[in-house]
Amino acid sequence: MRAGLETRDELKVITLFHLIGLALELFKVHMGSWSYPEEGYSKVLGVPLYSGFMYASVASYLCQAWRRLKVELIKWPPFWAVVPLAAGIYLNFFTHHFWIDVRFWLAGLVIIVFWKSWVSYKVNGTLYRMPIALSFVLIGFFIWIAENIATFFGAWEYPNQTEAWSLVHLGKVSSWLLLVIVSFLIVASLKLVKGKDAVRATTSQSF
Repeated sequence: MRAGLETRDELKVITLFHLIGLALELFKVHMGSWSYPEEGYSKVLGVPLYSGFMYASVASYLCQAWRRLKVELIKWPPFWAVVPLAAGIYLNFFTHHFWIDVRFWLAGLVIIVFWKSWVSYKVNGTLYRMPIALSFVLIGFFIWIAENIATFFGAWEYPNQTEAWSLVHLGKVSSWLLLVIVSFLIVASLKLVKGKDAVRATTSQSF
């Protein structure tokens, strides 16, 4: 914040994502979904504290892109549809270990809820736009590429990588896709609430 990279509100969002990500990491490592085999001084229950920063970096990217690219939401769904969907996606990361995995049902709901939603952004003064669902897929895919790089250099490993490194299963794209959706929905909801508060403050001052 002192360096001017993030505002105070963005720092709050990034901190929130760090805690959300760390909670998910602690659970997933405990369940054996992946592991951090290297020794470390900052490990808690087998999870290095930096793992939370990986999720926070996604939030940081979204906040930076929102501000620098002048992101605008077009036909954004109502809160009563967005909030339960985000909560359901996040909870499924935990509950599928004990119950059925409903990620594909949730993905279908995402398509239905955001069928008419678009995002607009500016690059070098030129306005572009794309379907929200497509932006989810693209961000999730590039995170999957980054995950392959990270596992190759031993940042963490999946059970099938204990003997020798192998490409992260393409199915992991769906996990990152859903995580990106949760991240985007939280950031978008907070931005919209902040925007409404700013409008109310301006309106009250004018009177």
